[in-house]
Amino acid sequence: MNPRSGRFAPMVVPLAAEIAAARAVAALSRLVGAGGGTTVPGKLLSTLDPGAVDRLAARLPAGTATISATNGKTTTAAMAAEILRPRFRLAHNGSGANLLSGVASTLLAAGDAQLGLLEVDEAALPEVMRRVRPRAVCLGNLFRDQLDRYGELELVAERWRDAVAELPVSTTLVVNGDDPLVGDLANAHGPALVFGLDDPRVARPALQHAADSKYCLRCGLPLEYEAAYVGHLGDYRCPNGHIARPPLDVVARNVELRALEGVAFDLDLAGETRRVELALPGLYNVYNAVGAAALAHALGATTDEIVAGLGRFSAAFGRFERIAVGDKTILLLLIKNPAGANEAIRTLVDGGPPRLAVVALNDAIADGRDVSWIWDVDFEPLLAGFDRVVATGDRAAELALRFKYGGLAEDAIEVEPSLERALDRGLELTSDDGELVVLPTYTAMLGLQRIVAARGLVRPYWERAA
Repeated sequence: MNPRSGRFAPMVVPLAAEIAAARAVAALSRLVGAGGGTTVPGKLLSTLDPGAVDRLAARLPAGTATISATNGKTTTAAMAAEILRPRFRLAHNGSGANLLSGVASTLLAAGDAQLGLLEVDEAALPEVMRRVRPRAVCLGNLFRDQLDRYGELELVAERWRDAVAELPVSTTLVVNGDDPLVGDLANAHGPALVFGLDDPRVARPALQHAADSKYCLRCGLPLEYEAAYVGHLGDYRCPNGHIARPPLDVVARNVELRALEGVAFDLDLAGETRRVELALPGLYNVYNAVGAAALAHALGATTDEIVAGLGRFSAAFGRFERIAVGDKTILLLLIKNPAGANEAIRTLVDGGPPRLAVVALNDAIADGRDVSWIWDVDFEPLLAGFDRVVATGDRAAELALRFKYGGLAEDAIEVEPSLERALDRGLELTSDDGELVVLPTYTAMLGLQRIVAARGLVRPYWERAA
């Protein structure tokens, strides 16, 4: 008790005791199967000591790096981890727990890690950067996503701009110059490393109707595009000369799209050009790879290490993941907003559209309550090849209605809200030695992961991410 005030002074808990308590909670959480304990210990630690994250981050001898984007941050971070593991012992939130609680849990479990490699949610990024004071920040893209939680893109970009402006000059900022909102952030912080694509052969003939950031940030006029690659990402300029794509420091050229089998491209980096062979398909994964390469370069990786790491990389969980089920295969491909879904569909169609798919739509907090985004997805090229689709998830009925309006015959649409029963129905309809395409939103993907893990087909995702 304080003798002057007559009040009890708050108890100061040593960091070591806080860590021990949080780790005990993590072990208990894993024991009862509560999602691998990926966020619970971090929540407890932050409650015990709001400054613990700052102090844990400061203990890492090589500092921290943060990665954020609407689409691709999990894959970009996982690619960077693959590149950097031979050089650093990493504290990496590979399970995708990317809010402050997940970051806290990752730092809590860091052990003898040297570098924190942290995937961070778009809304959580400003606070996480203030806490961990990263030595490098990689910003990939901003697409319309979870409007009920994030608000409009311009609001997220404004928060990012304020946070970037507060970074010390010693922090290396790595930005996607092909995104007008993100590329412009290079102007808010001293030196920046800018990455992007330069291959008009693989560009779309025009911006898609669902493209987001397609207006000048200064005058509001529509941007002019020499090439549009993924959504609004591309080579752009304001007709009044206010903004334009900044010069690229790390570039992918001569891109070869190999349908579902992968991609290859020339990586221009630090005065060298090297061919990269990537086992993941789609132009969006070229962006992920170039972003990971730029970040790894900022952290000291050599070109040889970068090319080798990208060559070794296989999919992050749920992002073009193949799962064997007897003599059949499940192809799991996350969709969560118009831009990401359109690229997944583009990749599937380029590989020969499937005749059957299970599509899952949830509206949990982590998905976004507003599911109107499905009307901006260009499902039609995919639906044209379908004999049957199984619509599942919490909003299966809305998804079925979207498919009906997309031109699919009503008798070709099955509605099964239960994820497990929908998966079994899809496997039942899949021929022997065939592949079932499953397109889930985020929490539906996690639900499907739990189902296949419970059947012994894969290890739980948090174990594979460890």
